[in-house]
Amino acid sequence: MEIREAIRERRSVRAYRPDPVPEAALEAVLEAARLAPSGSNRQPWRFVVVTDPRRRVALVGVARGQRFVGEAPVVIAAVALEPDRVMSCQVPAYAVDLAIAVDHMTLAAVAEGLGTCWIGSFDQDQARELLNIPPDRKIVALLPLGYPADRPAPKKRKALASITCREQWSE
Repeated sequence: MEIREAIRERRSVRAYRPDPVPEAALEAVLEAARLAPSGSNRQPWRFVVVTDPRRRVALVGVARGQRFVGEAPVVIAAVALEPDRVMSCQVPAYAVDLAIAVDHMTLAAVAEGLGTCWIGSFDQDQARELLNIPPDRKIVALLPLGYPADRPAPKKRKALASITCREQWSE
């Protein structure tokens, strides 16, 4: 699949078929994260792959009752290993590094015929406890992964001219 097509086709999927994700497809998604760039090539991340049905159901409570999280056959927790590191531009490094890696995974999932949904609404402490993640690490996202049960319509997007400026800021 061509990259522009994957970008156009990516949707936030909130309904999954129960079909298991083939190991080769899961590996392709995780490989996309491994290949993602990071500041100074630190690769300051770990990805916890959750397939156990009971643990996935427990994640529903952690994710504020979003049932589809437990319905997806796989949930990937993207974990920052250096949550206190800040770049010289005063932006937390983990936010950038993990955003790139997770986005690579969402696009690789599309190429594999899979769907995802970036979950940022969850209880950090409960998720850490459930997944046995040390307190000095930070979960940046939960990523349900599986075959979509439906095809969400494309979201409306702003015109390019309304989100870009040339040379300097303008309203």
